[in-house]
Amino acid sequence: MPVQITIHGRDLSVTPKLREYVEKKVGKLDHFLPSIVEARVDLAEVASARSAADRHVAQLTVHSPGMVLRAEERKDDLFTAIDMVMEKMHRQIERYKGKHMRGRGNGAGAEEVALVIEEEAPEEPRVRQVVRRKRFVLTPMAEAEAIEQMVMLGHEEFFVFYNAETSRVNVLYRRNDGDLGLIDPDIG
Repeated sequence: MPVQITIHGRDLSVTPKLREYVEKKVGKLDHFLPSIVEARVDLAEVASARSAADRHVAQLTVHSPGMVLRAEERKDDLFTAIDMVMEKMHRQIERYKGKHMRGRGNGAGAEEVALVIEEEAPEEPRVRQVVRRKRFVLTPMAEAEAIEQMVMLGHEEFFVFYNAETSRVNVLYRRNDGDLGLIDPDIG
């Protein structure tokens, strides 16, 4: 079954040449992971980027039953950003397949673990407001699984998960010293 590809451009028009290039590249993902059903490509030109080398952004989100993988790259050329995000996605798929094939200590498959899509941050300093809302399914997992998912997704700062051991929502975050911290909130 071919991958359903949606392409969105923000502050740039998606030309037929660009659309064809993206569809050709992303269409090959099902060779690496046949269970992929949908891929979303977000392309943007950020005029206010601090560096010209970060002006073009390519973001790829891949959906498969029970799994979401996401990669993002910023480059000075849009086609280079697309190539680089594809390389990053190939590495994530290989990592996912390796972990999935070896199995997990408790017998749970990686499809059973919910993956969080990283929130977008505003680009310019201004009055802060909610500009995007995301919803996702929280699948119960142990702390070790949450750490593994955080690494596999490339989430550098934080990861929200439902802790199966405590039956509570927790936030795993990276501390300034490089270690991880866990937020276990109480309702006051």
